[in-house]
Amino acid sequence: MRYAKRGPLRFTSHRDFARAFERALRRAGAPIAFSQGFTPHPKISYASAAPTGVASEAEYLEIGLRAPVDPAELRVALDAALSPGLDVLDAVVAQGGSLADRMEASHWWIELPGVDAPALRAAVAAFTAAEQVLVERMTKQGRRTFDARAAVVRMDVREAAQTPSEVTTVPCAILEVVVRQVTPAVRPDDVLSGLRVVADLEPPVSPRTTRLAQGTLTAQGAIADPFETDRVGVIIG
Repeated sequence: MRYAKRGPLRFTSHRDFARAFERALRRAGAPIAFSQGFTPHPKISYASAAPTGVASEAEYLEIGLRAPVDPAELRVALDAALSPGLDVLDAVVAQGGSLADRMEASHWWIELPGVDAPALRAAVAAFTAAEQVLVERMTKQGRRTFDARAAVVRMDVREAAQTPSEVTTVPCAILEVVVRQVTPAVRPDDVLSGLRVVADLEPPVSPRTTRLAQGTLTAQGAIADPFETDRVGVIIG
């Protein structure tokens, strides 16, 4: 399944979403399968959840069921059982292979209020020209230093479109970036830390980040639909 985190619901943590999704499964009457053992758990597996506070149009999970259902009907029922802003967008029958193994890269859209496009282009040029861009982040294993440059496939700069009623003196450049999913993970804020390292780019306002796509990385640097090989069946079972 593919789902989205939109609006204020982008601040939902992964744990909070997991609890909400399990409740939604019960409300929808889904015949969810459970693990064996003394403490059975519903068979739900999540793939590369976005950080808390980041919006996404491309979050993925897979579930195991005890009986066949129509995936389109299950999608509608689960979407209705979740709060608006947590939206189930797609459901297909898994045809084999791990969903997590298909998540090779993510496509991010990062709005930077207070940053103009020329300044962002200069920072991007410095970042892409560098052989290595070392950044630091606190992890569960403590503070770690890693190379943010190696994970970045491509970066582009966009200017925010405005209607006449939205004209403002405050610039807002947009960074569009495709990042490989590596270990340790390179997140959007790590890319922004890299821009600060190479070009002293410091957005005056917190960025607004959205994951647009997630899946298999093509030779051209685009991201393919991870469900492409699954779109052959219509019954889950």
